[in-house]
Amino acid sequence: MHKVLVVDDEESILQLVAFNLERAGFRTVAARDGEEALEVARRERPDLVILDIMMPKLDGLDVCRVVQREYGVPVLFLTARDEELDRVLGLEMGADDYVTKPFSPRELVARVKAILRRGERAGNRARAITRGELVVDPDRHEVLLGGRRVELTPKEYELLDYLASHAGRAVSRDQLLERVWGGDFFGDTRIVDVHVSHLREKLSDDPARPRYIETVRGLGYRFRQGED
Repeated sequence: MHKVLVVDDEESILQLVAFNLERAGFRTVAARDGEEALEVARRERPDLVILDIMMPKLDGLDVCRVVQREYGVPVLFLTARDEELDRVLGLEMGADDYVTKPFSPRELVARVKAILRRGERAGNRARAITRGELVVDPDRHEVLLGGRRVELTPKEYELLDYLASHAGRAVSRDQLLERVWGGDFFGDTRIVDVHVSHLREKLSDDPARPRYIETVRGLGYRFRQGED
């Protein structure tokens, strides 16, 4: 049974989300502010975190940053703030999706299920991919570069894993958006470019002379099959 941490300072929202998730077969734990969220996450080790952005003590963006750094679990933002900047900031930090208040409980449950399914599919491929110094290991769900672990957010890992498992193929931004973020994601393809940029930085991959991820102009990206 998957465990979900729900973080919101509104008791009615906590009860609504917990009721619908538990009816769908999930176990839930709750926190009412950012500091409590980190305490509960460290104690309970949830499989997914649902975060409100506007919270006392620590806001959702700060909590997301710490959760991604320490545990790398999927994050879904639940927020009344519908401005594009907030959505993009959350997604750049590695959040998997967002739902704005007021929301449909059925939609929220569907998005939680979709996020967890994508993570399970990514973990089912057990064969590691090696390209020079880079190793993408789905069994351990980690990336090594020159023998050292590269700290990636869940979305960065999924993106690299998908590109690496389709090495040599040109993959469009729309295809990456659908495969990595899911067909029910309502953002645009700019988020793909942001995540590729972060990946390149972490892999020390120069876009002008890429060892791993090269840009296919007007289309998307391609993971190189070999190194120079």
